[in-house]
Amino acid sequence: MSFVYPEARRDETVVDDYHGTKIHDPYRWLEDPDSNETKEFIEAQNKITRPYLDACPVKADINERLTELWNYPKYSCPFRRGDRYFFFKNTGLQNQNVLYVQDSLEGEPRVFLDPNTLSEDGTVALSGTRFTEDGATLAYGLSVSGSDWITIHLKDVATGKDYPEVLEKVKFASMSWTKDNKGLFYSRYPDATGKADGSETEVNRDQKLCFHRLNTPQTEDVVVVEFPQEPLWRIGAEVSDCGRYLVVSPVRDCRDNLLFFADLAALPAAQPTGLLPLTQIVHKFEADYEYITNEGSVCIFRTNKNAPNYQLIQIDLNNPAEENWKTLIPEHPKDVLDWASAVDNDKLVIHYVRDVKSVLQLHSMKTGEMMQTFDLDVGSIVGFSGKKEQTEIFYHFMSFLTPGIIYHVDFKKQPYKPTVFREVKVKGFDASQYEAKQVFYSSKDGTKVPMFIVSKKDLPRDGSNPALLYGYGGFNINVQPSFSVTRLVFMQHFNGVVAIPNIRGGGEYGERWHNAGRLLNKQNVFDDFQAAAQYLVAERYTRPALLTAQGGSNGGLLVAACANQRPDLFGAAIIQVGVLDMLRFQKFTIGHAWVSDYGSSDNKTQFEYLLKYSPLHNIQPPDNAGRAQYPATLVLSADHDDRVVPLHSLKYTAALQHAARAPLQQRPLLARLDTKAGHGGGKPTAKLIEEHTDILCFMTQSLGLKFVK
Repeated sequence: MSFVYPEARRDETVVDDYHGTKIHDPYRWLEDPDSNETKEFIEAQNKITRPYLDACPVKADINERLTELWNYPKYSCPFRRGDRYFFFKNTGLQNQNVLYVQDSLEGEPRVFLDPNTLSEDGTVALSGTRFTEDGATLAYGLSVSGSDWITIHLKDVATGKDYPEVLEKVKFASMSWTKDNKGLFYSRYPDATGKADGSETEVNRDQKLCFHRLNTPQTEDVVVVEFPQEPLWRIGAEVSDCGRYLVVSPVRDCRDNLLFFADLAALPAAQPTGLLPLTQIVHKFEADYEYITNEGSVCIFRTNKNAPNYQLIQIDLNNPAEENWKTLIPEHPKDVLDWASAVDNDKLVIHYVRDVKSVLQLHSMKTGEMMQTFDLDVGSIVGFSGKKEQTEIFYHFMSFLTPGIIYHVDFKKQPYKPTVFREVKVKGFDASQYEAKQVFYSSKDGTKVPMFIVSKKDLPRDGSNPALLYGYGGFNINVQPSFSVTRLVFMQHFNGVVAIPNIRGGGEYGERWHNAGRLLNKQNVFDDFQAAAQYLVAERYTRPALLTAQGGSNGGLLVAACANQRPDLFGAAIIQVGVLDMLRFQKFTIGHAWVSDYGSSDNKTQFEYLLKYSPLHNIQPPDNAGRAQYPATLVLSADHDDRVVPLHSLKYTAALQHAARAPLQQRPLLARLDTKAGHGGGKPTAKLIEEHTDILCFMTQSLGLKFVK
């Protein structure tokens, strides 16, 4: 099948000089999201993509099955604030999760906040909630059309009524209430001259930490922390458990933070009226520091300073010099200390990641000693609730074959025994028919990489089954087992094999694993993914013509780079909201924060390395000398993605379609460009089902898959 692609204008006059190297950028005009020419390009792309996806003979079957399986109740862990319990629930197909309240755990739940009433199409989403300590007031963020921008609203819990003020220009915000329950610390950006709805591309800069007093207009908010000489820093802040201290943690890029604190008790009116006097604890960007809790002036922090797998340390704010720091829970030689939470006054719940699987433990806050381990199957803790002053916790377990179990532990009863609080069942899914296993394969340089493989039991290994290879590999992020309806449909109705390699660049084995896949080590990430594909073929799980590579965001970069480097390994490539122009990503919205993982074209050595793998700059058309055609490629993006702006996907699509054409390129190279959607967060269920239907239709059409009813 040959495709007539839209002719995108090439402007050969746009040339950049990087350290003496001239680089053409003929599709620079696609960086303007508001130009008519860009809009026409998007429309022309959708005009060829839509008919191809809609022509899939089993589209209705796929959509019906996805909808049917998606329609099961989903819950979050309950959490107590004041005298009430709250939890999120989705009855099944609601566009957004609904926040419920109940007066006791046995009480009748009532709807407290339903975002589905805020827009007809479900594109207004809840993004961040923070209750006051007494549970009387809720601060909640709302995002529109998937943008990272939010507005903060404040609700009186007893009456359900909102306070009149709305806090605007908020993005990547921390929210923390004072313990008198009357004031909120939050971070915001200055008023922009242009639009700020998520469809703009301007760099986000000059974030400030502000203090808002309840029931006053935002115009009266005071700036309490700012770093005017460092416009690209983002400012996190947390009021300590005791209420006395404000712990301030400026972040540069996507790793490492500084540490300051302010003594709120020393303020004349016990509330800020201007810039806070800060005491600096950490002076260099060289590690992560995360506040966990404190007893008096002694704070516990989770850090990877001198501990690539993380440890818990104690810092006395009365004596904060580094030589006085103490180790509470030392780094584990193999397991990664992923998070910690203070509970029941003198205990810590600690979550470790051991070979990509969750381990949950209870430790003494005083000595750090382990008190017990909570039994878990192979899988992930995806939710937790519990506070220092509360005597109970909830945790939410999930795996590839477990849709969700929420456990409850009551510390008033000895021994501390988890009970099942709620278990989710999915109609039409029998876990006993499937198997999930973990293998370790060798990458190009001999590194052993773990990979989960999930499929129907006793599927013949003869190379005849389609497989989906999903990867991420960046930013210290772990890809742990989770339940997915789309993958279930792929396994159930296409006899598909799902494979998830935990490639370098992620955080599955701590900072060492992350560092092995960032900056000048980024090629390891692509090598690991390609080695995973080779393993699946060698072990006869599938063959290249039936193998789909899928990834989003940094994973979109991964898939596009691998399609350039080894087009022969994959039958299809799904590139979702990918970072694809590695020479200019830092010039848009929050892209500058990613230089900690990618480096920057502003640096000569890093530029030379980026140029070698940048998806946009390494497209090589198939040829008669044996270079394979590209996998069937579907590029997905959306108009309100202000995390990875759509221009990446647009320029890449134009360049790919220009370079790879018939007769040698027979497989489709298409783009699906959505509206009223963003990077993925807060996407309504209806849009998710549409998108996943299209992805499965694309795989069906381009790989010739059979849907088995």
